[in-house]
Amino acid sequence: MAEASLPIRMLHDRLLLDPGEEAGERKSSAGIVIPATASMGKRLVWGKVVAAGPHVRQANLGDTVLYDPEELAEVELEGNAYVLLRERDIHAISEPPEQSRSGMYL
Repeated sequence: MAEASLPIRMLHDRLLLDPGEEAGERKSSAGIVIPATASMGKRLVWGKVVAAGPHVRQANLGDTVLYDPEELAEVELEGNAYVLLRERDIHAISEPPEQSRSGMYL
C-alpha cells in the first residue's frame, strides 16, 4: 500500500513515514527554541504512514505513529524527506479522539 503519488512499493514489514515538522527544531514551554542537534534525553517522535509493505499488520496508511528517531533510515523521494523503518520499531499508533456518546439511548 502506498500513496498514489509515490514511485515506490514497500516490501515485507517496512513502513515509509512522513516525519512532519516535529523532527526538526522544538520549542520549550517557555518559548526557548531547541535545535535538532541539541543533546537531550531519548525523545520519541510522531510520523504519518504514507506507504506500507504487504506484511504490515497493525499500521495503516494515514496513521500517526510514534517511533525512535535513532532507529531509522532516511530516504528522499521527489524532493521530500521520508523515514523508513520496520513495523516492529513503532512504539505506538495514535487513535482518533472518540466522539461524544451523548444523545438518545434506546
